[in-house]
Amino acid sequence: MRPTPRKAIVARLLSVAALAAVCLPSAPAAAAPHAAPAAAAACTPAQVVTNGGFESGTSPWTQSSTSVITNRSGQSAHGGSSFAWLDGVGSTHTDTLSQSVTIPAGCSSASLTFWLHIDTAETTSSTAYDKLTAKIGSTTLATYSNLNKASGYTQKSFDVSAFAGQTVTVAFTGTEDSSLQTSFVLDDIALSTSGDTTPPADSVRTPAAPAYTVSLSSNTAGTVWTGHESATFTNASSTALSEVYLRLWDNYHGTCTAPPITVSNVTGGTAGALSVACTALKITLASPLAQGQSTSIGFDLGITVPSGADRFGYDGAFSFIGNALPVLAVKDGAGWHLDPYTNNGESFYSLAADFKVTLDHPTSLLVPATGTSVDTPGSSGRTVTTATASKVRDFAWAAGPFTKISGTSPAGTAVNVYSVSGISSANAQSMLTTAKSAVDAHAARFGAYPYGELDAVIDNNFWFGGMEYPGFVLDLVSTTALTHEIGHQWFYGIVGDDEYNSPWLDEAFTDYATDLAQNKTGASCWSSASWASSAEKITNSMAYWDAHSSRYSTVIYGYGKCALHDLRRLLGDTAMAKLLKDYATSHWYGVSTTAEFKAAAQAATTTDLTSFWTTHRIEG
Repeated sequence: MRPTPRKAIVARLLSVAALAAVCLPSAPAAAAPHAAPAAAAACTPAQVVTNGGFESGTSPWTQSSTSVITNRSGQSAHGGSSFAWLDGVGSTHTDTLSQSVTIPAGCSSASLTFWLHIDTAETTSSTAYDKLTAKIGSTTLATYSNLNKASGYTQKSFDVSAFAGQTVTVAFTGTEDSSLQTSFVLDDIALSTSGDTTPPADSVRTPAAPAYTVSLSSNTAGTVWTGHESATFTNASSTALSEVYLRLWDNYHGTCTAPPITVSNVTGGTAGALSVACTALKITLASPLAQGQSTSIGFDLGITVPSGADRFGYDGAFSFIGNALPVLAVKDGAGWHLDPYTNNGESFYSLAADFKVTLDHPTSLLVPATGTSVDTPGSSGRTVTTATASKVRDFAWAAGPFTKISGTSPAGTAVNVYSVSGISSANAQSMLTTAKSAVDAHAARFGAYPYGELDAVIDNNFWFGGMEYPGFVLDLVSTTALTHEIGHQWFYGIVGDDEYNSPWLDEAFTDYATDLAQNKTGASCWSSASWASSAEKITNSMAYWDAHSSRYSTVIYGYGKCALHDLRRLLGDTAMAKLLKDYATSHWYGVSTTAEFKAAAQAATTTDLTSFWTTHRIEG
């Protein structure tokens, strides 16, 4: 039976819902030299949206019907006499409004603003029946609904500096359900650029060598954590670093008015407005950071865990706290990577970092966490768990009255299994046996496990099959799923990748590793490949898969691992094993790209692999 990753179960749940409704290297290899950068582009400050106030007719806007841009009665403009009125029909309906814009290169700042008024006949205070989505390119900036109704216009603002030098589409989509109208009224849309000319970017990933120090204290239940976080980092790029971005990923699980993750009292820089649906926070540094220089930022941190057996959520007395610590976004030659959160897969892209996290909690709660943990007595009835982790891309923990069993793998890795109530001792023991076997099997193929202990938290109420974090995984009682999640310690954890733009590099490789660990050959599995369209490719990004979610697991997991099985048959078992072991070694604590893997595979054989990549739709 193949793994049951979160994404596969999402597709199954959607189908059900539809039916119901009708050897460890000492250091990574040196990077290849970079080509000399091109000359810097001059900044020409501009406002690039045309006819943003709709006073000059409809051009160059594209609208779903001639009634979207209007001056008809029933709504009013923010300025002038015309506006864009999406929906307001009171029956199942979709309206769209879009314009293609080119954002000049070389400017330090680009901001998209618009004025929005929402009125509705919906009476609910809890259900978003009707929605408006604002996007730039494939990135969703925000989603509003009938729950955001207001008596007048409010201005919305988003930092879109990451799109400088690109031609992208600014788009708004409004959807209504079958009854009770909601009107989304837009006016005075602008995208303004400003600032001094920025030096040319190079492809070095920065900020580099991040180190996070965190101290948090929990409430009695372990669902609310407050304290402080600091981050120290170095600018590796030849381009001076004037700002950084923090990713507050778990704000996806709340609203911008009541975010689960709050950052305040920033030191070392000045906080800007939240962007990318409140999952990105720009911090302008106190002074630009030249290449090789280091600095620190600090801030007070609040975490409120929502209800739900999720990678960030609580299931009864048990809290699961993944992606809650703010981490630094990555900047490279493409600019800042500020992709939106996806619940269909992962968006997480970060560089290997050091963490020291102190968690003060009631003694009644066990707190498994990334890294190696030491417990010391705290104040009356409380324990302080100090977890340290080196060269990890993220940090996660859980809190609850878990049942814990421990063991050591034959190769010497300490493994702990934490079970929620309702997991039998036999199932917990089975998962411990699986974890010990899996960690050694993967280590033998790709390099020794470097993170000390490994914690597996087991809860059969998870709606997903499993979720990976460095040294810490969430899972159901499933031998295959746990073997898969532990495989992620190498592909994503040790050999990193941009999970949003290249999800196959961690999921397909991990599913392939799972097959090998379970002695599955993948014989003839590629013969079942059947593409849904010419646009469907193994190397598509999450932007594509979020729009084609029913195909995500089939292609990324299934076709992805089968392509790797086919490559093994082409190269031979010994050559393929050496390729992956060497590739892991050369990218240890680094970042993998499709182009780099293809080059490494080609170097491993005298056979021209061009047709192989074409047949298997592996591009890049």
